[in-house]
Amino acid sequence: MAAEENKEQTESEWHEWYDQKSRLMEASLGREHDMVLHSMIPYSVGGGLDLYYFPNGIPGTAVATKELCEAPNEGPSNKVLGCYELVMFTRHAIDLDGGEDSPFGKANQNINAILNPMARYAEQAELNANETCEFPEDFEDIAGKCLVFDVYASHTDETVENFGLLAIIEVFRSEMEFAREKGGSVLIELLKQNGHYPYSDLDREPVV
Repeated sequence: MAAEENKEQTESEWHEWYDQKSRLMEASLGREHDMVLHSMIPYSVGGGLDLYYFPNGIPGTAVATKELCEAPNEGPSNKVLGCYELVMFTRHAIDLDGGEDSPFGKANQNINAILNPMARYAEQAELNANETCEFPEDFEDIAGKCLVFDVYASHTDETVENFGLLAIIEVFRSEMEFAREKGGSVLIELLKQNGHYPYSDLDREPVV
């Protein structure tokens, strides 16, 4: 009986945190879309991420995780954030009915392919703002892709301290090499000045 009560309490606490986390994410990303891309096999047992869509903030669509921080102040952390979820952005408006070959469909596939290995990596490594990352050549579909990270949002309330969103931004190789030489913050500032932050769409000219 006690075990059942503890299980119910744990599930209740999980749902409370999930709802709170969703509110905090919406405060930074805008109202969440009612559709979720669910993985066939749950992330917790080695499957893929569920992806959550936020089309009501900045122009385009934010695609975020919600499975990295299963409880307040638990999960991946870095020098700024006590725990975080990942987020990527595309300029394309959400279009879940347009198929994989639509502009949004292609962007969504790319984001999904990047977020899944990065989520696993975040469980093992500390990912900080302004750092860069490059996928090895043996990573199918995303080999050689270049990334830079930034703290997109941070929230503190009575339950959680510095829960936030770590933005992953795909960049050109020349931009990644520039960031490694001059600093990621300098690259991010250039992306902002040229109107490319925080998007991962590469149908643009490199800023360096």
